[in-house]
Amino acid sequence: MILAIDSGTTSCRTLAFDASGRCVALAQQEFPQYYPQPGWVEHDPEEIWRAQKATLDAVVAQVGKQNIQAIGITNQRETVVAWDKHTGEPLANAIVWQCRRTTELCHQLKDAGHEPGVRAKTGLLLDPYFSGTKIQWLSERVETKDAYFGTVDTWLLWKLTGGQSYATDPSNASRTLLYNLQTNNWDDELLALFGVARASLPTIQPSGSVFGHWEGIPICGILGDQQAALYGQQCITPGMAKCTYGTGCFLLKTENPPTERDQWVPGILQTVAWEKNGELTYASEGAVFIAGAAVQWLRDGLGLIATAAETEALARSVPDSGGVVFVPAFTGLGAPYWNPEARGLICGLTRGTTKAHLVYATLEAIAQQNADLLEAMSLAGILRVDGGASRNDFLMQLQADLLGIPVERPAQTETTAFGVAVLAGQTAGIFDIAPWRAERVFEPALSQDERAHRRESWRRAVARAL
Repeated sequence: MILAIDSGTTSCRTLAFDASGRCVALAQQEFPQYYPQPGWVEHDPEEIWRAQKATLDAVVAQVGKQNIQAIGITNQRETVVAWDKHTGEPLANAIVWQCRRTTELCHQLKDAGHEPGVRAKTGLLLDPYFSGTKIQWLSERVETKDAYFGTVDTWLLWKLTGGQSYATDPSNASRTLLYNLQTNNWDDELLALFGVARASLPTIQPSGSVFGHWEGIPICGILGDQQAALYGQQCITPGMAKCTYGTGCFLLKTENPPTERDQWVPGILQTVAWEKNGELTYASEGAVFIAGAAVQWLRDGLGLIATAAETEALARSVPDSGGVVFVPAFTGLGAPYWNPEARGLICGLTRGTTKAHLVYATLEAIAQQNADLLEAMSLAGILRVDGGASRNDFLMQLQADLLGIPVERPAQTETTAFGVAVLAGQTAGIFDIAPWRAERVFEPALSQDERAHRRESWRRAVARAL
């Protein structure tokens, strides 16, 4: 069997897959979220580790350690952990990818004219979403000569190997603003720009390689969660795309090597998908910061629903949103706008507005944000979907309607964990990828005029939020 360690934004999971690619065991544990100031989001690194280790132990107890032949790690990206390289003790809470505390640092770098050069080397934009300014912020506040900085994959790898392995892979390194897409390594000019010492960063290894061992079992693959889902959806050929619906939405399209800078689509990122067998595969990416988190807000912030599962029936109880448009810019807007100071709004309210209309508008906001990405990326053909909210049939039909293209939901629902498990299994020579199979295809059913009307209403609302 192959174990997939899946470290997400709100919970940790461990899954075991057999040689046919079937998930045979799963354990999950949530961990706390911390919001010390408006716009700030933190995790306790030790709480991440304890939650992850608990799920690992639970699955190992189910399947037996003797049956495990390899481990893969997939993780929330851009989140930064700082720890003492001698003791392994965290030096501060982790700064989460959603955190906006470095907005002013990004403004300063933009005002100084650095964004074009950063974009050319990294394929990214100067936004607090990425790791570079998070590391810069931390390095100014911790004892840097003894500090290691890493994304969550590196932190877990360090803990799993007892401090013997300090490494990452290109899919995670390419999210930091410190990695050069052309050289496949940390870039000295970028390190100097952000004030980061090369010695405080992990070694970059191919995504499919042996990173170390946990109790004698090889760790054979590391992928950022969105790249893992792309791999699990078997979007191997350039032009294929997937969208993962989680806390946010992440739409990746497999690409040829990075295009020239003047050909890049404004607001769409270039990133590494994976490196295996000596070859790098790339992807273009659009990120929506708030998707499932908007449904959580309906539940926890407003108390309109008790569970996310209620949203489908509530949305179906009304013919449309009743003119309500919700732009969930709680932490700014991501692609293709990249405005960290945008704030959420709800417009079109009347005395006839009910919670069903607000739920409908929330689901439509998720689909509309993805439609923005698809238009920017010029995707035609088919979109493959995964993640928790992809199980909502109403949302998936709405997505197909607003995109005007089919949406395919796979039979294998654990695509992120499955993707890194397959990579680890291939690296260990245990099994190859199974044929991809759709569980359901959602065909667009909205008229072109109605689609255009809804898209225009959304654009007007976004313009007010920016």
